[in-house]
This record gives sequence, structure tokens and C-alpha cells, in this order.
Amino acid sequence: MAVLHKFITKKRKLRLTKRKYNKRLKMNLRQWLIYHQKNIHYTKCKWMGVPALKNPFDTWIYQEIIHEVKPDVILEIGSAEGGSTLYFANLLDILGKGKVISIDIDRKKFKVKHKRITIVTGNSSSPGIIKKVSKLCEGKAVLVIHDSNHSKTQVLKDLKNYSPLVSISSYFIVEDGIVDLFKPGGDFGNYQEGPLAAVEEFLDKNNNFVADTKRERYILTYNPMGFLKRIR
Repeated sequence: MAVLHKFITKKRKLRLTKRKYNKRLKMNLRQWLIYHQKNIHYTKCKWMGVPALKNPFDTWIYQEIIHEVKPDVILEIGSAEGGSTLYFANLLDILGKGKVISIDIDRKKFKVKHKRITIVTGNSSSPGIIKKVSKLCEGKAVLVIHDSNHSKTQVLKDLKNYSPLVSISSYFIVEDGIVDLFKPGGDFGNYQEGPLAAVEEFLDKNNNFVADTKRERYILTYNPMGFLKRIR
């Protein structure tokens, strides 16, 4: 009887465990994105203890691109607290080359220090900042990642100003176009057009880049049509 009791208890526990995990698996993609944004994105996404406000599926793709491109410079427009900046620097450590140039207008929360990180503080649209960054990137293989102001107007400005720095076969990654796919006022949606609208307009007028949708193969991306590959 004792053996039978143990067997029944184990079966009951297994049923409870399955029930818990099956509940998670019933979420559709939209529900998962909202869950991640509300419960994880701002408080639990960290790289080496530093907040990194990214979708982990996208960061995996980033390391693949960095391995393929082997950039001399990763230009990060918008760095927040610096978790992603440190992540990129650590990936360059593995490659044994390169540096991260971080542009941000506010450094109050940015505490990261690393020998491969160059800090440029100011508005990305400022002629002085553009000139300084262009000089730092001159003659280099450059990858750009945009995670700054997500309004269509600002993203378009940064695309026009910094896309010429991107090397052929490298990328200008525009983050958070996901906000354009949700209704305004919800967990993602904005009341103004955002990065995805900017990307569509940019591609309509610029045939040097294409949206590399193969980089969205995990489906759960924050960057729809945001992996812009320079082809000429």
C-alpha cells in the first residue's frame, strides 16, 4: 500500500506540474510579448547584473550578426543603463577586436565602464555629435544599433544621419518597431508613428539597404523589419 501511495502521489504532482506549464504554453505570441514587457523587460532583463532592456531572442540574433560582420565599431544610439553596451563590449572581447561607441543624451543611470566602450554624450541629431562619431567611425567596419527616441521623426533623422557609416554587408538595426503593431495606449502601442513607420519610409527612398527578415526567424522580435542590411 505504501508503494501504491507513493506512485499515486508522484502522478498527482506530475499532473499539477503539467497543468502549470501547459498554462504558460497556451499564451499566443501577442500575450507573450505583453507578459514580457509588463513583467520582465524593465526589471528582470540584465546582462552581468546591469539592466539591458532587450528582447533576449533579438540579442541572440545580434551575437550572430556580430560574429559574421566582425565590426571594428558597434555604434549604439541610446544606451540607457548600459547593460546592452556591456553585452556588445563583451562579445567584442570574445572576437578580440573592436569597440562600442555609445551615444546618449542622459548619463545619469549609465554606470558601465569597459576598455572597449567609448562614451559620446549629447543629442544624436546634433551636428557636433554626428561629426565626432563620423570621425571615430572613419575607415572602419561599422554596425549600428538604434534604441533611442522611438518617434518616427527621430528614427528617420538617425537613419539618414548614421546609415552612411554602415559598412556594406553590415547592418543598421532599428529596435522596437513592435510599438507600431499594437493599439495606442496599451502595453506597447504609441499614439504617434514609430520605428516601423520610419523604416518603411527610409527603405522607400534608400536602395542601399534591405530588410533582412531572415533575422526574425524566432518570430518573437521587437524589431519587425528592423534588421536593415546594407547591400550597396
